Amino acid sequence: MTLNQFSNALYASPISTDIRTVVWVIPTTQSIHILAIAVVVGAAIVTDLRLAGILATDETPRTVVKRYLPWMWSALGVLLATGLIMTVGEPNRVLNNWVFWTKMALVLAAFTLTLLFRMPILHPEFRLEHAVWAKLAKPMAWASLLVWIAVICCGRWIAYAI
Repeated sequence: MTLNQFSNALYASPISTDIRTVVWVIPTTQSIHILAIAVVVGAAIVTDLRLAGILATDETPRTVVKRYLPWMWSALGVLLATGLIMTVGEPNRVLNNWVFWTKMALVLAAFTLTLLFRMPILHPEFRLEHAVWAKLAKPMAWASLLVWIAVICCGRWIAYAI
């Protein structure tokens, strides 16, 4: 089965039809999705700017990451759920769209950066200045921010690309 055939079959399914025909489902889901991306990006901004040495420099990186990472994980779960609802509701618009797949690759990259550069910081004995990747912390923080900005842009472009 090709992606196009799968997309067409999903579109014809009762759940997809229900998502599209119940007037409030798509706009509500999109609104929640946008709020969740705001939480993810907000948490990323604060933690990345701390890792870049720009914001909250009076606090340890561990303190800042420990405070904001749970928000990021929770919001990523909401993004997954709402994204799945929107994909099931409008599979042809999403699954056959190169911008959607670019966005998914960027989300995977951002998730990987989060795992590689935030999770180790949570270890109680971690010291950024002693980390093997300490010199990469600032450039990777800026890269993370750029990736999240690209995710937002791709999210908006999905509606306009074919």
